[in-house]
Amino acid sequence: MATQRGPLTYLDLVNVCGNMRVGRPSPIPHPEFDSEHLVPLYLHDAPDSPVIGLLRPQIIALLAAENRRAPAQPVWSGPGIDGGIPGLQRAQRIGFHASLDTHAKRTAAMREMCERWRDEGLFPDIIGPKKWRAEMYPVYRDPFGVHDYPSGSGAEAEKADGELNFAFEMERAACALFGVVTYGVHMSTYQEVPVGDQGEKSLRLWIPTRASTKSVWPGYLDNTVAGGIPAGMPVFESLVKECMEEASLPEELVRTHVRAVGCISYFFRTAKGWLQPEVEYTYDMVIPPGADPTPFEPKPLDGEVERFDFLDKDQVEQAMRTGRFKPNCAVVLIDLFLRLGYITPDNEPDFLRIVTGLHTQFDFERW
Repeated sequence: MATQRGPLTYLDLVNVCGNMRVGRPSPIPHPEFDSEHLVPLYLHDAPDSPVIGLLRPQIIALLAAENRRAPAQPVWSGPGIDGGIPGLQRAQRIGFHASLDTHAKRTAAMREMCERWRDEGLFPDIIGPKKWRAEMYPVYRDPFGVHDYPSGSGAEAEKADGELNFAFEMERAACALFGVVTYGVHMSTYQEVPVGDQGEKSLRLWIPTRASTKSVWPGYLDNTVAGGIPAGMPVFESLVKECMEEASLPEELVRTHVRAVGCISYFFRTAKGWLQPEVEYTYDMVIPPGADPTPFEPKPLDGEVERFDFLDKDQVEQAMRTGRFKPNCAVVLIDLFLRLGYITPDNEPDFLRIVTGLHTQFDFERW
């Protein structure tokens, strides 16, 4: 992990977060995982089906077992799966069975299976009782497409299934088992103050420390506000919700002062080999020069944050280089430093590798 070495360069931090490559060497080798045969997960087994995830061998074996468990109502289809035959060496593609032809049916099948796996004690590091989030994430036909969601209910919503990019939804914690792309929002609250008469500025940022009770990355440093995007919730509305829940920042303040500034994307492989391709939509809340800073001060509310500290750039950078930040939060800050002009082609020899590393497409063409 990042905490085992230092000082980390900006490129190191980008590679710690985006440490996975598909079909080619990764920037950080995973000898125990790199030889794994990953199988694409398709929405269904038709030749024109979109690919929506990547499966590791142990998941393939479990999906085959699912079909053996209920052969009259198979959930999965594909070479090596049909008929309940594991056939790991034969498996080239797996998808939902043709009978699961609506987003509601796929959602229900995935919910039942993942909850049963949880209750049976499978993958406690991912979907154990302490890891389970009880939050549904969307899965899309095209991970780079529109974030739509069915409207209405019943037959009306099902009729729109084939017309939507939305394919189904599933438990947030289980997404890494299926290698599906997930989405989140990250916001940085900061203030730049002119220093001297040479055009220089002093940068300070509100940085939270994650609660020691968090199920993932407890005690690490984070971005001012960050969270996942639940199924059916627009991107910015997700940020508005998180700002109040995590940082006590009221809706009116957020809608007035927050601006969208882009996104980052990376493919993270966990220490136990699970696959997490992720997109984070990024936002800034800039404290205006001369403004009363009190309304912009975040305060813990829902227990996910231990405290907030208003740190200068040197303090933040030192914490980044010693691995104290959650990896994806460190790269959000690198993106901020790029946008504010603190990292430039003239002062950073790895500038191009850093910029391109923040905007990966997950080797999606190799899935």
